[in-house]
Amino acid sequence: MRVMRFTAYFILLATLTLWSGNWIVARAVREEIAPGFATAGRLVIVIALLAPFCGRSLLGRVRALRKHDWKVLAGLGFTGGGLHLAFQWLGLHYTTATSAVLYLSTAPIFILLLARPLLGEAISWRQWLGVAVSFTGVMLIASQGRLSLFSFNVGDLFALVSMAMWGSYTVVLRMRRDPLTTPEYLVVLCALGLAFMSPWVGWEIVNGKGVSLTPLGAAGVVYSAIGSLLLAYAGWSYVVQRLGAARAGSTMHLMPAIGVGLAALFLGELPRWFHFAGIGLILVGVGLSSLRAASASSSP
Repeated sequence: MRVMRFTAYFILLATLTLWSGNWIVARAVREEIAPGFATAGRLVIVIALLAPFCGRSLLGRVRALRKHDWKVLAGLGFTGGGLHLAFQWLGLHYTTATSAVLYLSTAPIFILLLARPLLGEAISWRQWLGVAVSFTGVMLIASQGRLSLFSFNVGDLFALVSMAMWGSYTVVLRMRRDPLTTPEYLVVLCALGLAFMSPWVGWEIVNGKGVSLTPLGAAGVVYSAIGSLLLAYAGWSYVVQRLGAARAGSTMHLMPAIGVGLAALFLGELPRWFHFAGIGLILVGVGLSSLRAASASSSP
């Protein structure tokens, strides 16, 4: 039992590191490949690896999908199929990996804000206060600690757009009722993501951006597809089964710390005081926003 628990925590650490490493890799290869090409390449690799194992069963299940299923899948393909990653890679052309990875902790705030219009969930005054505190932390990081001279780096804006889309994906995911297995779902998600990415990639082709693929750029795309998607997804599924969803989910806030450490190690990006202050405010805001849910779940 002790060996199994150690294995689970080791895989958990590896999974969080693989996910966090995506920001570092995207920043490192930003001049080697355009964001649209990088994202589309990742989706193609995932489809090519999974389709041979589930393509036949997928064809049968696709015919049984209802109109509601396709609407939800289309929403998931738009928000989580690729565009969010393309905005992340685009943002890392203009801001540091250290700043961008800290915005990971804003995901629960975006989920909270989007759950109201999409799921009809009410937001209490305490949760609104948490939103305000978190976005104060965002502004502190984005302005590099100079709130009085506030100017928003476009890279930080794209990083936040990426997290807003991921929050939308998480909310829409709650509406999913289709019969697809996990590999089948990933193939459909990536295929829809490619469809939504096609205008972006077409624009890059017309403007001659990132058409020639360098070995470093190709390595970044392979890492993004296999390391931060397939291996990390498999590792996360293993961890949730062994440790439980609540215990595993609570470790997600380790990702910014891991990302900052990787950025310092591989990119030489040393965090500054406003990074620590900003992430502190974001986490306080997330805590305030979670109080209502926690008290509701603990009440009889």
